[in-house]
Amino acid sequence: MAKLIAGNWKMNGLMASSHALASGLAEKVKAKPDRADVAICPQGPLIKDALAAVSGSPISVGGQDCHASESGAHTGDTSAALLADLGCSCVIVGHSERRADHGETSEQVKSKAEAALKAGLVAIVCVGETEAERDAGQTETVVGQQIDGSLPEGGTPQTVVIAYEPVWAIGTGRTPSLEEIGAVHAFVRSRAQESQGLGDGLRILYGGSVKPGNAADILAIPGVDGALVGGASLTVGDFWGIIENCP
Repeated sequence: MAKLIAGNWKMNGLMASSHALASGLAEKVKAKPDRADVAICPQGPLIKDALAAVSGSPISVGGQDCHASESGAHTGDTSAALLADLGCSCVIVGHSERRADHGETSEQVKSKAEAALKAGLVAIVCVGETEAERDAGQTETVVGQQIDGSLPEGGTPQTVVIAYEPVWAIGTGRTPSLEEIGAVHAFVRSRAQESQGLGDGLRILYGGSVKPGNAADILAIPGVDGALVGGASLTVGDFWGIIENCP
């Protein structure tokens, strides 16, 4: 199974810069298409242009969030159905920034993930603990509860991806030890199997200050099936540097 390297561009980029980033990345990936499966998740208004920029390459484009409903009076939200209609292949749900900044619960994340599956999208479900929770020895309790509450009913290893992102490592330059990453990934796989019958074949990504300098070591850890990349996905050189480090 190829590694999956997904770039979460968050609220970054304007039309010109995002087009240049997507097209520059597409040229790199077209030259070496077997390095990894690659996805980019730009801001919603940039999705259509990103799809055009990566046309002819194996890069997938996804959304950063979706609403649980197909349509309705939900000002400012985007449906999974619209993302699929635009040409997206996946959508991130339950990112820690959504859980913290918008108060999203695991129940809401599950509803969004189920909407994604209904629309034919792959749901990238994010889980992870805060620094205080890790220091209190609550990593498995918190992550386990998020897995139990967030994974969609009826998901398969082909339609669901889990991204483990320790909240305290996102954008901070800090990362857990390789042993800690491996241990949590093993726990996530076991809990996903217990919770929804997902285990073998399930892609579990690591996220949290992944960059070219540490990517090779992280991606070589057994059970780490790729990376969800934030800041380092915003330049062609850094993002491609991570992709090239896939074993």
